[in-house]
Amino acid sequence: MATSLGNEASPRKGIGSTLARIGLIGILLIGATGAFVAMGLFMFNMGRDMSTMTRSVVQMGVDVTTMAKKMVVMTERMHSMAESMAEGQSGMSKDLHLMRMGMDGMSRDMNTMGRDMRIMGQNIGGMSENIASMSKNMASMAQNMATMNVSMATMTSTMGKMSYDINKFTRPESIMMPFMR
Repeated sequence: MATSLGNEASPRKGIGSTLARIGLIGILLIGATGAFVAMGLFMFNMGRDMSTMTRSVVQMGVDVTTMAKKMVVMTERMHSMAESMAEGQSGMSKDLHLMRMGMDGMSRDMNTMGRDMRIMGQNIGGMSENIASMSKNMASMAQNMATMNVSMATMTSTMGKMSYDINKFTRPESIMMPFMR
């Protein structure tokens, strides 16, 4: 019996070990399949992400190219603006120089005008003195004319008397006979 027990135990041991091996291989195959699927999903997602990233990099390249073109245009415009500013500053400098020269001339003219006005004030003062003197002379002349009018009146009166006397001489009878009338 001992041999039969030993024989019986060895097939059981062989079946269990085979089942364990099959189970282990099954588990390993399921694990490998899972790992393969997970790796496939990972690779698929990584490929999709790499594709998205590649599109983003391509778009970034397009954007950088567009930006570079715009920077060239902007640089040209800034250069044109700088030239315009330089020309404007040059023109403004010339205009300010002319304006300063005009202001200098105007200052000289104002100085001359002030001097002329001072001289005119002095002349007006002299005229005022002359007018005052003329007024005094006119008053004196008016007084002289009044005196002359009085003298003329006196002379007219005297001439009238002389006329009377002359008439008396032309008619001597009136002298000789004063009461004849």
